[in-house]
Amino acid sequence: MPAPASVPAPQTPVNPRSRVLVASLMGTTIEFYDFYIYATAAVLVFPKLFFPSSDPTTALLSSFAVFGAAMVARPIGAVFFGHLGDRLGRKKTLVISLLTMGIATFLIGALPTYAQAGWVATALLVLMRLAQGFALGGEWSGAALVATENAPRGKRALWGTFPQLGAPLGFIIGNGLFLIIGALLPSESGADPTQPSEAFANWGWRIPFLFSAVMVAIGLWVRSRLVESTVFTRTREAGKVRKLPLATVVQGHWKQLVLGTFIMLATYVLFYLMTTFSLSYGRAAKDADVPGLGYSYTTFVLMMIFGVLFFAVFTLVSGPLADRYGRRATLVWITVAIVVFGLLWVPLIDMGTLGVVLWLVLGFTLMGMTFGPMGALLPELFPTSVRYTGSGISYNVSSILGAAVAPFIAVALWEAGDGSPWLVGVYLSAMAVLTLAALLLSKETKDVSLEEQGSAPAGEDPRTAAATSSVS
Repeated sequence: MPAPASVPAPQTPVNPRSRVLVASLMGTTIEFYDFYIYATAAVLVFPKLFFPSSDPTTALLSSFAVFGAAMVARPIGAVFFGHLGDRLGRKKTLVISLLTMGIATFLIGALPTYAQAGWVATALLVLMRLAQGFALGGEWSGAALVATENAPRGKRALWGTFPQLGAPLGFIIGNGLFLIIGALLPSESGADPTQPSEAFANWGWRIPFLFSAVMVAIGLWVRSRLVESTVFTRTREAGKVRKLPLATVVQGHWKQLVLGTFIMLATYVLFYLMTTFSLSYGRAAKDADVPGLGYSYTTFVLMMIFGVLFFAVFTLVSGPLADRYGRRATLVWITVAIVVFGLLWVPLIDMGTLGVVLWLVLGFTLMGMTFGPMGALLPELFPTSVRYTGSGISYNVSSILGAAVAPFIAVALWEAGDGSPWLVGVYLSAMAVLTLAALLLSKETKDVSLEEQGSAPAGEDPRTAAATSSVS
């Protein structure tokens, strides 16, 4: 009698490579698109529409303050969505965060202005902005985990650059849409070319916010087709899911939280100086009380988009470099370059238009090189049971120290320099020095096995972490 045929063990569903990369890229592209269109509107129209003031600088600073308020909401979102992601899984949490961001962004496009509703309009804008920050607090870490936890051996940093690529793509789509609307609704003849037209200020600015609904629908469809990562599934099956991931990560991995926060600091400061402050500085008239470069909105945004193309390319370039040479080694040299770049702002800008373009290209190139490896490095600092929470908190607390205050500080330093941005460049260099110190105090993480669910505490060799770290 022949032996009964063996029954193959059931296979755990695996996400196809294309689905993982598209889902991680699509979501962050939408999230950063939503943030960029707010940042652009905060410079172009929100000071007049929601923060009326006799002093244009005061109105601009008020608009930036609300922009920064969203950064304060991000760590709260990181804790909330991190709790869901570490207990329920990455897929469900990413769908919720994307939906939250999409609804808040769409509603901004439908808000009344201060002239129509007074302080209620401003309060509603602040509320929607806080909702945006809350949602983004859970988006990035989830997208990074989807990419890195599904990555093949030796390519984790490369796969981790795909959610990072959403930043330059979101910038190009968001600002490209604003450019198209600005071209269709040009400034009236004889008007200040640095200012939007009346039609743009009345209703044109709303279009990018309302259009986000289409992008969110596409993103939700892509993410709904994901299956949970094998790494998280095995952790859940082993009974190692934590009831309170926040308590666990604060008690057992506080050093990684601190190091991760400061490792991201220079990236955040550079990011918002190049995308938000630069737009204000580039458009400010040369004869203004606080003089700027005097470019028209269209001209300067086109120059920025050219620079962001380098952001996108070098985000992808950074992945293979970090996989080959290590995350820490790659970022140390890039951070040194950021220190030098901050000290070269005025010499570059004083070269005229060519120098301004070179300033933007160098800034965005360094942005891609420093931002790309973060998609792998921050998740690698934490074990699976608290990875969503830990990486999210580090990423988003850094947003308070860097991004939340960077535009505000930059405007103040710009005024202190009587229109020269040299103090702003020094500020960037100083923040990069803090990041460099954090990198030098950290250990390399490229050899950490996510399957073994461990990472080395600060000061410990990560190659031995699997044998020493506790994830239960």
